[in-house]
Amino acid sequence: MLPVTLRQIEYATATARCGGVTAAAEALNVSQPALSVALAQLEQALGQPLFLRRPGGRITPTSFGRGWLAEAQAQLDALTRLMSGETPAAPVRLACFEDLAPTHLAPLLRKLAATAPDIAIAPEILPFETIAEGLRADRIDLALTWDLGLDGSTDRRALQQIAPHAVVAANHPLAAQSRKGISLAALAGQPLILADQGPSLAHMRALFAARDLPFTVAHRTATIDLMRSFAANGFGIGLSYTRPAGRRSHDGARLVSLPITDAGTEPIILARAAGNALPPPAERIAQLIPGLFTPSQDPDGDA
Repeated sequence: MLPVTLRQIEYATATARCGGVTAAAEALNVSQPALSVALAQLEQALGQPLFLRRPGGRITPTSFGRGWLAEAQAQLDALTRLMSGETPAAPVRLACFEDLAPTHLAPLLRKLAATAPDIAIAPEILPFETIAEGLRADRIDLALTWDLGLDGSTDRRALQQIAPHAVVAANHPLAAQSRKGISLAALAGQPLILADQGPSLAHMRALFAARDLPFTVAHRTATIDLMRSFAANGFGIGLSYTRPAGRRSHDGARLVSLPITDAGTEPIILARAAGNALPPPAERIAQLIPGLFTPSQDPDGDA
């Protein structure tokens, strides 16, 4: 089979549009013999004719040719759009750390849809490790996450600084300190409950280790919601940076949040791969998010 060239396809579609070889050659500013040779080579490669030759030089597509030429023209049009940059932009790939998503993702997506309705966004809810790998491998454009588990290949923009907090049952002796907060020393030796997320767990352990304080983990839960349920039901003291609204766990048990007063803060960040130029839609979303991000609030009480 002879190789088919883009020029041969262009000649064939022009011949169909113009209704003849002579008119097509004039439109393309090529010689008629060159166009005729190209058509003959194309038909030989396809194994059947594209055109019926009529007296007087007029030609019309064969039954096969009508379908083939229509598809060829569609492909040429798509290639023209591709080379001119007019192809529809791919959705912006926005990842959100799984514990931040219930509080921040939907409000942010709602505001982005109102502010930039022309930009499609594909959100993903992911753990730390998958976010870090996705940024490095260019599978993610932007990520809303804590600044944990990311290396120097990531650019960061801080959106909010958050202090960690402890979660206790409403009848726990420490619950009375909810307004003034609690120190790491007061938590040392207590049975602690932490969500089982590698970087987060290691970070909490480092806060105690830096002060030579004991760090006793009684339970490691799969999610923040489960950690809050365990704490609200008296299985220990939960520790977290993520702070959902409300003073009840999912099972309805009352709980109290106590800010940890001497542990500093950690930022919620908008992360992107360093040195990787984003497509214009993703860059626009990156510029919009800091102004649309809703900071976490202290949990609201409920009846």
